[in-house]
Amino acid sequence: MGAQLLSRFLLGILLFSIVGCTGVQEIEEPVITTTPMVDKLEVLPPPQRKVTIAVYKFGDLTGQRKPSDSLALLSTAVTQGADVWLIQALKRAGKGEWFQVVERIGLDNLLKERQIIRNTRTSYEGENAKKLKALLFAGVLIEGGIVGYDTNMITGGIGARYLGIGIHDEYRRDMVSVGIRLISVQTGEVLLAVSTQKTILSTRIGISVFKFLDVGTKLLETEAGFTQNESVTYAVRKSIEAAVVQIVKKGEEKELWEFKKEKEK
Repeated sequence: MGAQLLSRFLLGILLFSIVGCTGVQEIEEPVITTTPMVDKLEVLPPPQRKVTIAVYKFGDLTGQRKPSDSLALLSTAVTQGADVWLIQALKRAGKGEWFQVVERIGLDNLLKERQIIRNTRTSYEGENAKKLKALLFAGVLIEGGIVGYDTNMITGGIGARYLGIGIHDEYRRDMVSVGIRLISVQTGEVLLAVSTQKTILSTRIGISVFKFLDVGTKLLETEAGFTQNESVTYAVRKSIEAAVVQIVKKGEEKELWEFKKEKEK
């Protein structure tokens, strides 16, 4: 009788584990994500005047590939779209009042499109065709990128087993580092240099059952687990946003720009 109750109990654990794992695989709808740093970006005091800034390239300087025990993967360990997050952070600073970002990453496409407009206008209007406005030039450039991605900085775990039933918990901590330089276009001087780091935490929780039933004639063995990995892209985005906040504050401390006074609002 006791063996039957135990077998039913263990079978219930097995079914619960299968149902739970199936639920994790549900398809989710796309969502708009933000980070806690967005609030700090948007509440920055407005400047006396906007800073025109250009971002040419802000990418992965680590060159690392995704780790694998058996295969040589070509996928990179960190995002290759860090410049997108940087431009978005610059545009959000002070609710859009801080930086006037000019397009440089897709400059070739922009120049081609402007040439098409000129040719079209000339074809229809001849020499009297209306000229395009001149492109804005930037007073400062932003250089830098993702300068570090350190894995397995801290690893550990704990587990226990009793009467064939065990549970274990494992964790791993990685770190991503971002570096940004602000450069004067007129002199080439590095006006500011900041760096930020963000830890990436991964955890795994599992349960296992190994039990003989009916005096050793039947064996029940099952395992279930759940792994949660913090997104590397999210960590990069948060580090970039923190770096932009630091640029604004340090620039004001070094008198590169000024916050708008209350009476001038």
